[in-house]
Amino acid sequence: MFDRDEIAQLTRAAIFGRKQKASGRDGIVVTSHPIISHVAVNVLRDGGNAVDAALAASLAQTVVEPHMTTAFGVLSMMHYDKASGTTQYLNGSMNAPLAGLPGFSAADVPTGRSVAVPGFWAAWEAARTRYASRSRETLAAPAIELAHKGFPIYPFLYGLMFEKAEKIGLTEEGRSIYFRGNSLRDPGELLVNHALGDTLERMAADGVDYFYRSAFTQKVVDSVKRAGGVLTMEDFDRYDVRWMDPAWGRYRDFRIAGSPPPDNGGTHIVEILNLVERIPLKEWGMPTDSADSMYWLARFCLEVFADGAAQGDPNSWPLPLETILSKDYAAMRFELMRMREPKRPDPARVPYPGSNHLTVVDRDGNIATVLHSVMSSAWSNGLIVDGMNLWAGGVHFFRTMPKPGDRGTCYVAPHIIFDADARPVLAAGSPSVGLIPNCVTNTLNILDFGMDIETSVHCPRIGGPTYGPDSLAPDAFTLEVDCGTPDIQAGVRQRGLRMELVNPWNYHHGSYEGVHIAADGLASACADPRRTGVALAV
Repeated sequence: MFDRDEIAQLTRAAIFGRKQKASGRDGIVVTSHPIISHVAVNVLRDGGNAVDAALAASLAQTVVEPHMTTAFGVLSMMHYDKASGTTQYLNGSMNAPLAGLPGFSAADVPTGRSVAVPGFWAAWEAARTRYASRSRETLAAPAIELAHKGFPIYPFLYGLMFEKAEKIGLTEEGRSIYFRGNSLRDPGELLVNHALGDTLERMAADGVDYFYRSAFTQKVVDSVKRAGGVLTMEDFDRYDVRWMDPAWGRYRDFRIAGSPPPDNGGTHIVEILNLVERIPLKEWGMPTDSADSMYWLARFCLEVFADGAAQGDPNSWPLPLETILSKDYAAMRFELMRMREPKRPDPARVPYPGSNHLTVVDRDGNIATVLHSVMSSAWSNGLIVDGMNLWAGGVHFFRTMPKPGDRGTCYVAPHIIFDADARPVLAAGSPSVGLIPNCVTNTLNILDFGMDIETSVHCPRIGGPTYGPDSLAPDAFTLEVDCGTPDIQAGVRQRGLRMELVNPWNYHHGSYEGVHIAADGLASACADPRRTGVALAV
C-alpha cells in the first residue's frame, strides 16, 4: 500500500502548527496524522464508502498513534446515510467489570484495576457489518502492513514515549517494541510491532470471537489479573455495542445530532448552545474580542461539564434527557447562573487526555465521524499483550463509577449539524480535555460568524478544566494566552472566574476534526494546528 519513501515523507509531515485547508466534492477526510488521512482517502478512491474509510483509518491509527488509541480501547461513531436521510449513533464505549471496583483510586491507575472492558473491536465490526462495503481483511490490511513494515518515530510519539518510558520499559514486550537495548528508540528510527501485526491478522480473520472469546482473551484476562485487575472471560463474552438514536437539539435554525448518554459530550454541546442563545453573542463577538463572551462561554462549558460528571449509564440510572436538552431548562439554568458565583470544576473528575477523532464524507454524501481512544494518558499501566496496549480507560470512572457491568459515562462528542432543509452542514468532533469548548467554539465561528473552517481552527481558544499535577489552579479553566487581550482576560478574572493561561495552540484543547459542507455541496476541512494531522480531498 505504501512504499518506504512515502511513509517517511508522510511521517515528516506529522508536525504541530499551521495547517492547510482541503476542499472537494468527491469525498474528504480529516484525521490527526498524515499516514492515517492517506489510508482513508485511498479507501475512498478505491470506491469505498465513508464507513469503510473511517474503519480502515481507525484501525491503522491504533498502530501509528499508540500513545492516543488502541484496538483494546473504545470506538463510537455518528453516521449519516444520505440515501435514507437517517442518522444513527453507535456506542462502543467501555464497561465496568462485573466484579466491581470498590475503593477505586488514583493508586489503581498503574495496575490492572484500571483496565475496563473494551468496545473498540466489537464496534468496529458492528459498523462494518451494518454500513461498510469492504471485508474485514481489506479494511484491516493497512494497519497490518504498518505494524509489520513500521514507520519512523515522529516527534509527538517520541515525546510521550519519553514521558512514559518508565511504564513501557517495565515489560519485556514493551521494551521489544519501544526500546533498543535498555534505551528508548530514537526519533526517526523505524517503529515495528510484529506482534501487533500478527494479532490484527487474527482479528481480521476470525472477527469478534478472536478478541472476545478465545485464547487471546484468556491471555489478556490472566495478564490483567496478575497486575491486580478483576476482568473475567464473562466480562468479554457479554460485551455488546449499542445502536442508538442521536440526542437531538436545536440551535437557532440548525438541528444537532449529538452523541447520546452515556457518551454525553453530544448532549453537552446541545446544552451549551441552548445557553448561548440566552446571550447577545453576535453583538459581543467571540471571546477574542469580548470579556462578556469569554466569561459566559467559559462558564457554560465548565458548568455543563460539571453537571455531566454526575450522570451515569441511562440503562440503570434515571436521566431526564428531554428536560436537560430543552430550551426551558436552559432559560432557568441561565437565570440561576446569573444569581450565583461560578461553579468550580472538581479536579478529581477531569478526564485524562488522549484519543483520536476523524471525520469522513464520501462522494455520495454519507458521513462517518468517529471517536476512538485509550481514554487515558499514554501507557498509564504499561500493560501490553501480543503487541497491543491494554488501556487504563477506567480512569474515566473517576467522573462517575458505573454499576458493575454497566457502560461508562464518557466525555466524547461525535456530532452532525443540519440546516433548516435537513442538509448536513457540519460533521465533527475532537479528542482531549478541551473537546467540548473546541467543538462549540468552531461551531459558533462557522455558523454564526461565517468563518472559513481554516480560519476557525487556527483561532485562539478557550479550553476545558485545568488538567494535570502541574496546574497552578486545579479548579479553573485553561485559556490560550493569545485568546483576548490582557484587559479582556482581567475582566473575566474580576468576575470570579479562575483561569490558567497556556501556550497558543495547546494540545489539551483538542483537535477539531470537522468537515464543513457548503450549500453548493463543496466540502472543506482543515486539520487543527494543536495536533499533527492533515485534511485531504479525493
